[in-house]
Amino acid sequence: MIDDIDRRLTEAVASRQEALTRLTQDLIRIPTLNPPGRNYREICDYLDGRLSGMGFHVELVRAEGALADSDANPRWNIIARKDGPHAGETVHFNSHHDVVEVGNGWTVPPFGGELIDGKVYGRGACDMKGGLSASIIAADAFLATCPDFTGAIEISATADEESGGFGGVAYLAEQGWFDPSRVQHVIIPEPLNKDRICLGHRGVWWAEIETQGRIAHGSMPFLGDCAVRHMGAVLAEMEATLFPLLAGKRTQMPVVPDGAKQSTLNINSIHGGEPEQAPEYTGLPAPCVPDRCRIIIDRRFLIEEDIAEVKAEVAAMLGRVKAARPSFTYEVRDLFEVQPSMTHESAPIVRTVSQAIEKVLAKRPEYVVSPGTYDQKHIDRIGRLQNCIAYGPGILDLAHQPDEWVGVQDMVDSATVMALTLAELLLPERRV
Repeated sequence: MIDDIDRRLTEAVASRQEALTRLTQDLIRIPTLNPPGRNYREICDYLDGRLSGMGFHVELVRAEGALADSDANPRWNIIARKDGPHAGETVHFNSHHDVVEVGNGWTVPPFGGELIDGKVYGRGACDMKGGLSASIIAADAFLATCPDFTGAIEISATADEESGGFGGVAYLAEQGWFDPSRVQHVIIPEPLNKDRICLGHRGVWWAEIETQGRIAHGSMPFLGDCAVRHMGAVLAEMEATLFPLLAGKRTQMPVVPDGAKQSTLNINSIHGGEPEQAPEYTGLPAPCVPDRCRIIIDRRFLIEEDIAEVKAEVAAMLGRVKAARPSFTYEVRDLFEVQPSMTHESAPIVRTVSQAIEKVLAKRPEYVVSPGTYDQKHIDRIGRLQNCIAYGPGILDLAHQPDEWVGVQDMVDSATVMALTLAELLLPERRV
């Protein structure tokens, strides 16, 4: 039921629609490409000015020593905090400010931030500068409407989520920024659709598999041992046994889309033999038997699976290849692993955002789980804070696509949900 405070907050957000659109456009026009990590300081400085002007205390934190941090491309993060007049809990909105490469197929300038038919276009529009903008406008509307609140509001924009988050949320969590003693509720405005609450994500294991051979002259391959042929046998065994095994594993997690309710494996890349020459090189390659071949595998697993079981399945598959090929030797190197994470539907942040969605959209939200990981993994595992969800504007399928966009009305609606959530969690009269 909408009361007077909800009505005033809804009006306050609606009156800031133009500001919300401009903010999203400004953020898109700062090309924070990752890799390599461009313009991170520029976007943090821009947000510093915006949030300082709203009365937030702002800190810029470089993730020195973190993966990918360098003097050429330092990993900058911004954390802003606004304390209310009374003690209470803290609500934290966390967005990543990095975006992926542009790619081909665009019909609009990828960093133009153009507004066309109620949509703001550009790389990062939905993933997730629209969500970042919505959280800022939600906080602005709440502070103007409800200045006598308890606790605190925090807004962060962090680095490198698109490449694992180690220079962003992981680093901040290690430094205690997401400790449950200082932050109690976290919303990550990822683009999961404005009528959905994302409770968590599947697990992931990345590994490199290298098959090894012996170099020889290409005219006498019988004197060598071809690592690419060995890798071909690995791929054939995957097709014959591993992919069917994974297709039979299903989860009770509400993962979207439906195809992600099963365990999956992707071969991200394959490299064998001599390195590729520079584009301007016009000669032929040398005739050599390749003595090495590598693939990167991306294994997504379910909450019902154990990481040791996941790795054992790959080891067993390689063992079968070894049994059939006496000269077969290989090495497996772990690159990255994350356990599945899922906040319970009864958690305070889930219940509160659900109520706000019902008020704003007049419908019950759908609870979903993401097929890929996002920064909840670090807040949960490192920060030990499990009262965390993803909720924000934008259509997930548009992320990383050409002509990426976010709808203005979707941002307004999501910002309204966020503002009503702040009221429910931080106003004294709502917490009796």
